[in-house]
Amino acid sequence: MFDVAVIGGGPGGYVAAIRAAQLGGKVLLVEREQLGGVCLNWGCIPTKTLLKSAEKWQELKHCSEYGLTAENISFDFAAIQNRKEQVVGQMRSGIEQLLKSNGVEVVRGTAKLTGAQSLSVKAQDGTVESYAAKAIILATGSRPVKLPLPGGEIPMVIDSTALLDLAEVPRSLAVIGAGAVGVEFACLFRSLGAEVVLIEMLPNILANVDDDLIKRMGVVLRKAGVKTLTGTKVKEICEEGGRAALSLESAKGTSEVIADIVLVAVGRRPLLENLGLETLGVECSPGGIVVNERMATNIPTLYAIGDVTGKQMLAHAASAAALVAAENALGGDKTMDFSAVPACVFTTPEIASVGLTEQAAKEQGLAIKTSRFNFAGNGKAVSMGETDGLVKIVTDPAGKVLGMHIMGAHASDLIMEGALAIRNGLSAADVAATIHPHPTLSETVMEAAHGIDGPIIHQLKLTR
Repeated sequence: MFDVAVIGGGPGGYVAAIRAAQLGGKVLLVEREQLGGVCLNWGCIPTKTLLKSAEKWQELKHCSEYGLTAENISFDFAAIQNRKEQVVGQMRSGIEQLLKSNGVEVVRGTAKLTGAQSLSVKAQDGTVESYAAKAIILATGSRPVKLPLPGGEIPMVIDSTALLDLAEVPRSLAVIGAGAVGVEFACLFRSLGAEVVLIEMLPNILANVDDDLIKRMGVVLRKAGVKTLTGTKVKEICEEGGRAALSLESAKGTSEVIADIVLVAVGRRPLLENLGLETLGVECSPGGIVVNERMATNIPTLYAIGDVTGKQMLAHAASAAALVAAENALGGDKTMDFSAVPACVFTTPEIASVGLTEQAAKEQGLAIKTSRFNFAGNGKAVSMGETDGLVKIVTDPAGKVLGMHIMGAHASDLIMEGALAIRNGLSAADVAATIHPHPTLSETVMEAAHGIDGPIIHQLKLTR
């Protein structure tokens, strides 16, 4: 019998397996597709690899702004895709080695619970093996939501996984859904020359992002040539001459968009099917498997982490929950804190947020203070030519940090100051009093922090 069995080898599952093994457990990991899950194989890593190529391409096109000259520049999309595959392969191999070095037994196949401490695994050849474990961690992840649209089944309508495998950049791309995934892909393919239309049913793009950042990103998208249609529903998609015709409806009336490829990026839903949850009576909600702060289900020996729980569907949240579940599966008593989970959008410039937005705080009836500092006032940002962006801090009346929101170069790295502040109950004064190195982008955070309780040094004083 194994001490712990983990179903799913994504950023939640493989981390749980490794931690359980490090704690001395005999561990089984079951994966039906590729180790690393969606994040490594069809999500975070391949998209960021492609975005890096697109970023380099844009730098080449604008190198004259830095006193450089380049002639006859071009890009090879096949080579870009090949690099993406190399990066994914390298990282997947690294995970395999990590699991092996920690003594985790990896079994390929589709797992199903047969009891509170047992499971079966069906291999690709149809053979079925049974296993027993004292505790089982469910980390089966999620899959893209499919819209029940007339015409949604035509070949030109694809999800993000298929988009990542395109052999060439489409002449035109329509993106349905302006969340993080939709906006990232819109920016990526626009950078590589595609005509892009971004369609969102809600009034704004990036629904969970602070309003100030949404407004700035809207301007960035317009400047980049991305056409954004908010408050717009897709009613039907038809195939016309090998292209997709989207019938749209908004407050302005009906309209049509023609595109070579249509990306459906309207979210993801937990993978719950065929796991045997109903037979065991595992409690589930419409959002996923119900867990407590220990990541335990209503069945004492079963735990669930990551997207399958519907909580903070982010790779790093899954990995953090994995550490909690692994320790508890082996008799520990750890709890998961979701109050300071950063979220990042890898556009150009990047967007990163943690904690409460200003609008969320007001909706909760909280008294707050806010401060903003623009990247244009930062020496490092000016020297980099990356002045488009801002840092915004939200605090309670005493100055305790409730939220931090950043748009700008390396926002995904800078946001950790906000995460640390919220996690440890720090005030903006604590952040401001911490000496930040110069010249660095981190000074933007310090300047914004100063603005909560007093004036900001590198910001013009407005006069009436």
